[in-house]
Amino acid sequence: MIMASAVLRRGGPFSMFSGAVSRILLIAVALVASPRRLGVTAAGAEMRTSRPDPNWHVVSVASMLPAAVCTPSTAASNSTVLNVVHRHGPCLPLQSRGGTPPHAQLLDHDQARVDSIHRKIAAASTVLDQANHAAKGVSLPAQRGISLGTGNYVVSVGLGTPARDMTVVFDTGSDLSWVQCTPCSDCYEQKDPLFDPARSKTYSAVPCAAPECQGLDSHSCSRDKKCRYEVVYGDQSQTDGDLARDTLTLGTPSNTLPGFVFGCGDKDTGLFGKTDGLVGLGREKVSLSSQAAAKFGAGFSYCLPSSPSGVGYLSLGLGRSAPGNARFTAMATRRDTPSFYYVNLVAVKVGGRTVRISPVVFASAGTVIDSGTVITRLPPRAYAALRRAFTRSMGRYRYKKAPALSILDTCYDFTGHTTVQIPSLALVFAGGTTVELDFSGVLYVAKASQACLAFAPNGDGTDVGILGNTQQKTLAVVYDVANQKIGFGANGCS
Repeated sequence: MIMASAVLRRGGPFSMFSGAVSRILLIAVALVASPRRLGVTAAGAEMRTSRPDPNWHVVSVASMLPAAVCTPSTAASNSTVLNVVHRHGPCLPLQSRGGTPPHAQLLDHDQARVDSIHRKIAAASTVLDQANHAAKGVSLPAQRGISLGTGNYVVSVGLGTPARDMTVVFDTGSDLSWVQCTPCSDCYEQKDPLFDPARSKTYSAVPCAAPECQGLDSHSCSRDKKCRYEVVYGDQSQTDGDLARDTLTLGTPSNTLPGFVFGCGDKDTGLFGKTDGLVGLGREKVSLSSQAAAKFGAGFSYCLPSSPSGVGYLSLGLGRSAPGNARFTAMATRRDTPSFYYVNLVAVKVGGRTVRISPVVFASAGTVIDSGTVITRLPPRAYAALRRAFTRSMGRYRYKKAPALSILDTCYDFTGHTTVQIPSLALVFAGGTTVELDFSGVLYVAKASQACLAFAPNGDGTDVGILGNTQQKTLAVVYDVANQKIGFGANGCS
């Protein structure tokens, strides 16, 4: 380039010709130095720019796949914070870990959970309509309680006196917490010993006439007037047992909830893996978050790690302050399904540009935020527009297409690439709250040769949208129940 500049300054009969040659040389050098401008990336080429484009993720392909060993959390800990790990990852204690199912099977189970959410909302809406008719003298049919499929992230809590450590799934879409208890007539296999009520000094059964029993979706009475609960999940998993009270320990011995109401399961079947049970963080009175509100405050927060080999946290109450970068949007409410946490999603962005989707598309369906659903579901028209914008942006680098993976229809093969460039995605909520997704929230990576857009369409435009846990990764998600708002903060697990 120095030689070319010298030619431009030189006079003589060939100066015009030399200047033209120099300009051609300058353009060629610039193009060779910046393959990004050509719109293609050579396989294995590292992408380096002096000013990274904030609307694109530059990601190492090797880093997309989870590590085989657990990466400890670097987040500041305190006595009210529980570690969150993936139930199929290396951070879960070996005695509680089940085998990792294939990705297609995990996604099929995810669809079963989504279907159960849609059925539950549809059934609740029907009941509400029937209740309006009942006020006019129309009779109501009996309803059996149907809950959701089981979740992916687990925490450890203590139950009983003395406290027994229990590894349980946590789920914002469920209310009743439960563990498997002995004696058990029909329990699934778990690696930890079953909880033994006879060994706890603070255990007691809940009688049938108690308000906690009467408030359950599905209950019955035993011959000795004890309350029996039943929860049937959308994936056909099921738990039945005695409703009970005991002391729950969260983190340290000083953080206890005496008289915590939970299910002591003695007939449990289904897809619970090797975990000991479940804690519900829904909005009903029987949920853990509701029972803990009087002591810790009405709300909770969590951060889900970017990969199954990472560690996040769950904090009950509002003792762990929201990060300074957290942005809040109002909770939306619906009379028919008060247990779910609703938000008003109004737009999506790809590569910094708002995708053209009518706000009516989101408003008519509504959106639930759910820790147990893996893949975010959008109304069909919204998903189609997002998919077009995403594939158009990915076309800039001409990545090879890969086969679909279960419910995921937009997949890429990154074999041979050292790094790849992926357009950023952002979700826009009511009030202008914009949440930039981490790269781990953009693609679901089964393997280097099959990385898929981590969104899927609902079957019908009126089905509720669901903000799944893949899109929540690395965000501090703050449920400020007292003030009816939900916040999102970047880099929440660090």
